[in-house]
Amino acid sequence: MSVFRGIHGAVVAHLGELIVRGDVAPGAVLDPVRLENELGVSRTVLREALRVLAAKGMVDARPKRGTLVRPREEWALLDADVLRWQAQNRADDAFLSDLAEVRDIVEPAGARLAAQRRTDADLAALGDAVERMTDPDAVVEADLAFHRALLAAAHNALLRQLEEVIATGLRARDLLVHADGGHDDSVPAHRAVLDAVTRGDADGAERAVRELLARADRDVGAITSGKEPE
Repeated sequence: MSVFRGIHGAVVAHLGELIVRGDVAPGAVLDPVRLENELGVSRTVLREALRVLAAKGMVDARPKRGTLVRPREEWALLDADVLRWQAQNRADDAFLSDLAEVRDIVEPAGARLAAQRRTDADLAALGDAVERMTDPDAVVEADLAFHRALLAAAHNALLRQLEEVIATGLRARDLLVHADGGHDDSVPAHRAVLDAVTRGDADGAERAVRELLARADRDVGAITSGKEPE
């Protein structure tokens, strides 16, 4: 999550979302005077916000040319704020597809390691998340907690850094599936992962996660295509 708060954070988020939605095209020059007037902020606040976006690779200040919007491929795409802004842009099907592919690569491998390295504390965290999934009001946060706990159980510091990517993928899916009201009971699928990890069954854990992710893809695909989930 972003560390910025108040008016500064609001301006960063507003400009970031404008760029992600394509309201300001790559190569376009941002007019500071117009932005100050539109947003009702001081030059100092706007300058600091643009510095934050520059650090995320989204804009570039150039002498005599002003501040330009950079192409998407130059953004810090794994930055927590950039991920969140893209996930909130429901029209970006390509981004949702990219997230699903990353999850397909990362989570099965993470599950294999979790089955080999999990501790009692890891199993307790996974079990608690599964139990909380039975509460309809807690299912979204419980789902997120489960997948975070699964990566944590792999005990790989670099893999753990991908947590925000996984979390964003889950939030994007939940935005579609749970808001639509068409999701079904995912507890058995998650419990299958937990059972395999508990047994220390690396192959079984990988297989269970792949089945869980395939199910999630079907749910999203059914909703975006207007069909009933299988």
